[in-house]
Amino acid sequence: MQTTLSYALHTPRLIVRMIEESDLPDLYQVFSDEAVTRFLPYITWTDTLAAHSWYQRVKEMAAQATAMQCVIVDKESNKVIGACLLFRFDTECERCELGYALAQPYWRGGYMAEALRALLTHAFGEMAINRVEAEVDPRNPASAQLLRKLGFTQEGLLRQRWKFKGEIKDTWMFGLLRDEWQAANGAN
Repeated sequence: MQTTLSYALHTPRLIVRMIEESDLPDLYQVFSDEAVTRFLPYITWTDTLAAHSWYQRVKEMAAQATAMQCVIVDKESNKVIGACLLFRFDTECERCELGYALAQPYWRGGYMAEALRALLTHAFGEMAINRVEAEVDPRNPASAQLLRKLGFTQEGLLRQRWKFKGEIKDTWMFGLLRDEWQAANGAN
């Protein structure tokens, strides 16, 4: 299973590509916003040390082929406006998980749906993934709505699944299968 993008994915407004260290200043603007990181399982960045520490972990996961961290670039401004990743690859089961975050000024503009459509097309196509899973905090209905719009099925509630930021949290589990994606998107 290929766990890196060897080329950038282009959409009408966006470029989805592998992360580079030079993306950290733009990503700092995304992940230093508490509204963006509220439901994410890691801290809000308060300094550049946090950004560089996160980047080192991302590079280690890429080297171990356990995650594919991408950035979302706005073509008009050439600015990184968010991130999306595939991670927890299970090669034998052809399965992985999906994560994403977007700068607040771009919320509700269809940007994340556009980026994730490109990433999912790549995952179900060239990567030969059969199942993509995503977890959503039940207090984040916008994220759940995005996944449903992309064709994910809400498969259940995992009670008290995670503990982070001092809280024990439930999570909704979503899943999307390759044949569902291909049927909905006209692929074979």
